[in-house]
Amino acid sequence: MTLLERFLHYVSFATTSDENTGLTPSTPQQMEFAKVIADELRQVGLQNVELDKNGYLYAVLPSNINKNAPKIGFIAHLDTSPDMSGKNVQPRIVQNYDGGDILLNKEENIVLSPRQFPELQLYVNQDIIVTNGLTLLGADDKAGIAEIITAMEFFIKNPDVKHGEIHIAFTPDEEIGQGAHHFDVEKFGCDFAYTMDGGEIGELEYENFNAASAKIIFKGINVHPGYAKHKMLNSMRIANQFIGMLPRHETPEHTDDYEGFYHLTMINGNVEKTTLSYIIRDHDRARFESRKAEIQHLVNKINAEFGENTATLELKDQYYNMKEKIEPVMHVIDIAFEAIRQAGVEPKVKPIRGGTDGAQLSFKGLPCPNIFAGGHNFHGKFEFLPIPSMEKATEVVKNIVKIAAER
Repeated sequence: MTLLERFLHYVSFATTSDENTGLTPSTPQQMEFAKVIADELRQVGLQNVELDKNGYLYAVLPSNINKNAPKIGFIAHLDTSPDMSGKNVQPRIVQNYDGGDILLNKEENIVLSPRQFPELQLYVNQDIIVTNGLTLLGADDKAGIAEIITAMEFFIKNPDVKHGEIHIAFTPDEEIGQGAHHFDVEKFGCDFAYTMDGGEIGELEYENFNAASAKIIFKGINVHPGYAKHKMLNSMRIANQFIGMLPRHETPEHTDDYEGFYHLTMINGNVEKTTLSYIIRDHDRARFESRKAEIQHLVNKINAEFGENTATLELKDQYYNMKEKIEPVMHVIDIAFEAIRQAGVEPKVKPIRGGTDGAQLSFKGLPCPNIFAGGHNFHGKFEFLPIPSMEKATEVVKNIVKIAAER
């Protein structure tokens, strides 16, 4: 299969992850997709293909040189975000994009417009893959999977091109912050690796958010509303009060660059019980710890006003900023920087306003920065993927392998 054929095939698999199952992988569809990819890896000619019980897929391309080149890894994830349906994805290729509005869905009048997404103007006269307006696309991260496999197939079909030992891995549940939880770094056996999980063409990232999740449960007392005076305790109103106590401009829609935030992701409630789910993000570790402390402080204030145990907090760290683990091995960034330049693309070194498997893997001893896979507007119906960006990402993988072998 070609790179494009691979990607279009992969997005036909619904692989949405689910943080509520307590399983790994969190959904069975991810394992089914991993089995299909495992078969393809064997057909392509990769060795030591192994799919473990948790849905982690590993494979190796043996070295074809005698000298002691570093062992390099490339990683992408199998799942798609639960923020939008990934079922029955129907991608469409907009050929030779003219710079105007793209009608995604006529019945729902859903339009991908450069007025809302000005980055579209970067891809005039290019072929762009879009959604039908009802699902996400899945470029995050099936583009990364397609790019890695296509690059590995190139080396297998061109044995005269020298390369060291290359390891690849595809992980489940990255979108729910669990992609590296059961990753076997020792078995992977690499000196360093790269996740192909970035966005816009040229992106090279080795700084990411420190991340935590917070679930606050508010307990109320339900009484007939006609006789509720001084008796009812409406958990929804208390939850609403809590929401208003957080800084209203420290949210995703008001922040960029290195600015952190509190993000309310879910409300579920009635008079008796209301649950709020937040994610907490900040690049700076001290500010990150301060944000978590503020959540606890506000929970305490609620309990002081409405009674002990009215609000309970479940707070969990998810991952940390990989910068402190990458800076001592900056040659890993230098190689990627040069590889992007050799592909005719200007590198864009920027902080990730999110996280990747590479963040957790870097803290497990595997330095693992992130490289663009080419997509935009991940996790929603306006997701799109310029085909030339995907082709350049594949070229970058090849270049990294070649540069490492030469050095």
